[in-house]
Amino acid sequence: MLISGCATAEGTARFESRFAAALPGHFRQVIGLHLSSIGLGTYLGEPTAAYDALYRQSIERAVELGTNVIDSAINYRHQRSERAVGEALSGLIRDGKLKRDEVFIATKGGFLTFDADEPPDATAYFQEKLVRTGLVNPDEVAAGCHVMSPKYLESQIESSRKNLGLETIDLYYVHNPETQLGEISRDEFYRRLEAAFVALERAAGDGKIRSYGTATWNAFRVGPESRDAMSLQEVLRVAERAGGKNHHFRAIQLPFNLAMPEALLASTQRWESDRVPVLQVARTQGLAVFASASLLQSQLSKGIPTELQEFLPGFRADAQRAIQFVRSAPGITCALVGMSQSKHVEENMATASLAPLALDQFRKIFSQGK
Repeated sequence: MLISGCATAEGTARFESRFAAALPGHFRQVIGLHLSSIGLGTYLGEPTAAYDALYRQSIERAVELGTNVIDSAINYRHQRSERAVGEALSGLIRDGKLKRDEVFIATKGGFLTFDADEPPDATAYFQEKLVRTGLVNPDEVAAGCHVMSPKYLESQIESSRKNLGLETIDLYYVHNPETQLGEISRDEFYRRLEAAFVALERAAGDGKIRSYGTATWNAFRVGPESRDAMSLQEVLRVAERAGGKNHHFRAIQLPFNLAMPEALLASTQRWESDRVPVLQVARTQGLAVFASASLLQSQLSKGIPTELQEFLPGFRADAQRAIQFVRSAPGITCALVGMSQSKHVEENMATASLAPLALDQFRKIFSQGK
């Protein structure tokens, strides 16, 4: 049986109240919820039972230490990550350590995925499971791996709900939609995106998801002349066409870290008559922004230059400094960090024992050397 409910203002505020004194400035009020500034990602790791167990332990520890944002995707570790999230949540709720309305669960769909294990012949597998069943039309597949047709996304939502054990997913992303832009025209791309959003609005109306968004890699970081570029203004227009003024598009996800600060610094978006950073557009539109790759897959967990460390004081580890940078950036709701080991959860969550940098402190990072 699926767990009913979803993250609510009351539930997430209740969760915050248990940690607010020890974790100053850790929670942000956005899209009507109280969300932790550090969230747990589930991308990394081998698709094995051993990693499943590690993720279950990490999720449980993260919740115990004050994280109420968990991010996954159906293709992460061949659906195993979603299932590990579901098992961890079920145990926490069963043991009375967490209530469903206190935690915010996000997942994604769009990429083709296996089921737990990689088959010996991937092409034959997808032909049998997707094409011959009529779930996917080969013309809808981009880059040999990406589909965002309504029929496919509806199927993926059902699989994700089952994997997670949840009646309602709090946030459902179209995963890296810019993958399609390598093979179709921009007009066709936005037509496909609108069809996807119509399906997601329907899923929201049916209570299967609470909100939706786009999880991207290049789309919002590159200039509008780039093949991979997406206009957030146009995406919001698409959402309005799909769902009216009260549409359910609530969030974006994109990489943001010390090595990839474009979301804050690069004016990649046309907004009215101006060119501005995507974080500015998101802020004016009341969107939540979830930063992926906060540690750039561990590359930023060591080796931060001494002169930069001075602007991120109070920490003993570079991973903490890198996370502090992300969660202190104006407009970022939550720094997502892939954590499959409890010891990493404990070290990374220790970052939240110090308040995020004040805006004037944060700006000094970029004024060094001037």
